[in-house]
This record gives sequence, C-alpha cells and structure tokens, in this order.
Amino acid sequence: MASYSILLTKSAAKEVERVPTKDRQRIVTRIAALAENPRPAGAEKLSGDDKYRIRQGDYRILYEIVDAELIVTVVRVGNRREVYRR
Repeated sequence: MASYSILLTKSAAKEVERVPTKDRQRIVTRIAALAENPRPAGAEKLSGDDKYRIRQGDYRILYEIVDAELIVTVVRVGNRREVYRR
C-alpha cells in the first residue's frame, strides 16, 4: 500500500498548538499514523460529510481522504465537546 501525504489546514495546525503539551504528542503521532493507514480501526465516517474522525483521548481528529491523489487533509482537531460545532 502506498503512503499517503498528510496536510493540515491552517486552522487545524493552530488547534493542535492549543492542545496541552501532554496530549499534543499523542495527537501528532496519531495524525502521522494516518499516512500508512488512513482508515484505522475505530475511524468512523461522519454522516452528511465526506470526513472521517478518529479519537485520541478526549480529543477528536477530523480529516478528509482523497484516494485518487493519496492525500489525507486534517481539517479539525479539538475537544470532543466542541469539535463538531461549526
């Protein structure tokens, strides 16, 4: 299986920076793992969107997959209470 490229939107990068240090490293590791397997166990497709989400503790990582170009774009990272609000 080919490796996917990981892209973060500017807003997602800022959201990762705001996460407390103790959780940030786990989130970054989880995002990096999406390059090898963009649909890991526990990933769920969101209804109404072409986005997926994975859980990391109390945080959620929302991302889109473009299989034709082998790209994973992380669009949101946030606390589970707030991440789904627009």
